[in-house]
Amino acid sequence: MGDVVQMHFSTVDYVIFVVLLVASAGIGLYYAFSGGRQRTTQEFLLADRSMRCLPVSLSLLATFQSAVAILGAPSEIYTHGTQYWFLGCSYFLGLLIPAHVFIPVFYRLRLSSAYQYLELRFSKSVRICGTVTFIFQMVIYMGVVLYAPALALNAVTGFDLWGAVLAMGLVCTLYTALGGLKAVIWTDVFQTIVMFAGQLAVIVVGTHQAGGIAEVWRKAQNGSRISGLDLNPDPLERHTFWTLGVGGIFLMLALYGVNQAQVQRYLSSRTEKEAIMSCYAVFPCQQIVLTLGCLMGLVMYARYGEESPLDKGYVKSNDQMVLYFVMDVLRDLPGLPGLFVACLFSGALSTISSAFNSLATVTMEDLIKPHVRPMTEARATLLSKMLALAYGLVCLAMAYIASLMGSVLQAALSIFGMVGGPLLGLFCLGMFFPWANSTVSQTSKASTYTQNCSKDWVQALYSLSYMWYSAHNSATVVVVGLLVSFLTGKVCFQNTSNTLIVLPYPRFYQ
Repeated sequence: MGDVVQMHFSTVDYVIFVVLLVASAGIGLYYAFSGGRQRTTQEFLLADRSMRCLPVSLSLLATFQSAVAILGAPSEIYTHGTQYWFLGCSYFLGLLIPAHVFIPVFYRLRLSSAYQYLELRFSKSVRICGTVTFIFQMVIYMGVVLYAPALALNAVTGFDLWGAVLAMGLVCTLYTALGGLKAVIWTDVFQTIVMFAGQLAVIVVGTHQAGGIAEVWRKAQNGSRISGLDLNPDPLERHTFWTLGVGGIFLMLALYGVNQAQVQRYLSSRTEKEAIMSCYAVFPCQQIVLTLGCLMGLVMYARYGEESPLDKGYVKSNDQMVLYFVMDVLRDLPGLPGLFVACLFSGALSTISSAFNSLATVTMEDLIKPHVRPMTEARATLLSKMLALAYGLVCLAMAYIASLMGSVLQAALSIFGMVGGPLLGLFCLGMFFPWANSTVSQTSKASTYTQNCSKDWVQALYSLSYMWYSAHNSATVVVVGLLVSFLTGKVCFQNTSNTLIVLPYPRFYQ
């Protein structure tokens, strides 16, 4: 099997990959020259608030389902067993709470940026702090999301590394900058279908070659890869039911509750009801995606057993192992390797395009508009498009930096989790605690200091499961924020006439 590493794409594989890029660019061009032609910021950044439930829900799913997840989940199952599947238990509350708590607040306030809420509730400095934190997080993450799948592809198939990076980055920048959020959402729909098709193709062919699903299950059981319900309450354990099922709720809240990329999709919906329904529709889709990842991991184990391609030296990392498996399974079926790579790059494209659009939105709404004299709609729209283009170029630069840093993937994922937690805590502090005041702008910094101090004094926190990062950080923000508020005096709202900014007020439920 060692010669699989040297395999190259067939002509059909290249054609399928190119078709993905051309179709994505075509959708962007269509929305650039149809309808309102992206002439207003409302249309460019929020799709004219005209989107229906189904495309929004698939876009929500695609934004979260990055190439990192497509490569990572099967490797996790292959190496550690199916315990990871219990993450699905967190999806119910992780999506129900955003649907009935965060979406109504953001939608009824008619916001463009989630961080506008922080100014309404606290102060302008808190809003800017939230925006800058989000930009920092997304700029690092999108470079890794662009580079990681291209690196894995290059290592396993010989596909040109920087050719893949440039093709993805430029196509993504093109359709995001020209077609706006409407193009991003509809390309997400197309890319989600490609993702499902690619994963299904590998699972079906791999299961058939392994002798059927019963044989796959038997081998996984014999290899102790079918995990039972682990109720160990130790938060230092990497994966248990509690870390995945409970800690995962906070991770989901950070992603689907207050992350600008997701909030922007809710705000693009025609009605509040459709925004809520789109969040509901993500639940079964997420379960399907998780199940597909687990099945692929089990099929990998049925094929290789304990002698993994990584142990044999065919690949250098877990991320590359999934692509090695795909090329191994599909080597006699021209076109199917190209379909899976299209699936992989669809995950990357959907995540990156969402990042471009949301970064352009928060930069425009939070950092430019409040600090410059009133602009004409045409000028504001042009500037928004230029921002999307600029972030595309920044993404390519970050991909290059990622290539120079060996462990950047783990670092970026940790930053993504650790930054999302404090932001979640900040929004919860504002919505659930009416007495929290604007001095809370120091809370995020205080939580960081507290965490670092704890690491010095409590060695165990070094080993805290990464699934608890979001819960730990958001809880620290809330606790420190409440203490600071009690010590510094009563609350003073920016907009006392709008009672939506704090949940306990009765008018919120009317």
